[in-house]
Amino acid sequence: MWKPWVFEWAVNNLNEADRARGPQKMLDTVAASKETLEKHLDECGVNYAVVLAEESPITTGITPNDYVADFCRGSQRLLPFCSVNHNLRANPAQELERLVTTEGFRGLKLYPTYHHFYTNDPAVYPMYAVAQSLGIPVMVHTGSSVFRGARLKYGDPLPLDDVAVDFPNLKIVMAHSGRGFWYDRAFFLARMHENVYMEIAGLPPQRLLEYFPEFERNADKIIFGSDWPGMPYIARNIELIRALPLKDNTKEKILGGNAVRILGIK
Repeated sequence: MWKPWVFEWAVNNLNEADRARGPQKMLDTVAASKETLEKHLDECGVNYAVVLAEESPITTGITPNDYVADFCRGSQRLLPFCSVNHNLRANPAQELERLVTTEGFRGLKLYPTYHHFYTNDPAVYPMYAVAQSLGIPVMVHTGSSVFRGARLKYGDPLPLDDVAVDFPNLKIVMAHSGRGFWYDRAFFLARMHENVYMEIAGLPPQRLLEYFPEFERNADKIIFGSDWPGMPYIARNIELIRALPLKDNTKEKILGGNAVRILGIK
């Protein structure tokens, strides 16, 4: 379901031993079923994981919503997030409501750099209204992307300021925290808005304090993300975060406490 260039990028993130197997073999092994994925999570010391659908036919590929729903069904640990590409849907808000209320999705993932829209585009507002009404978080790709067809200008987190003002009860998660160009904007937006959060998937843990000099001031607003399988070394990255010179309470919030609150896990 991935485009060929996504596999090429994934290979570059593997160590030498895993490179010989290749990302497709890793996917076929680890994600063969929810049981094999949960076994991998156990090995990494992870209790819960979000599984993302994606409707990005011109950039990275398609992982259908129905596939993700079926994959996660029956699991208490795998939480499905749907993808609704408003360029492909006659009524994206209605589709989002159906996916959440009927298919059990726990959140929405938006891909502005892949779907070519600014996050404050009025065309997307009906989906924000539905998400706010249903109480589900919206995860938004922010920052750079290396994939063909992506347009980086749409990765700027700043338009999310409009969204946070217009939908004050909507939980917004900035995936990759403005990676590359806009770390400062992502950090400031998370501090400024009660329901805006940073997510640090794809960022080298050992450089977090360089990217965010006041990192610990946002302890209640930062969420660990793996970016698996593109960034496959979950356990290693968890240990690197635990090794940072931060308060133990801060580390626990980043590695689970904040996500539990946002996702409503009991």
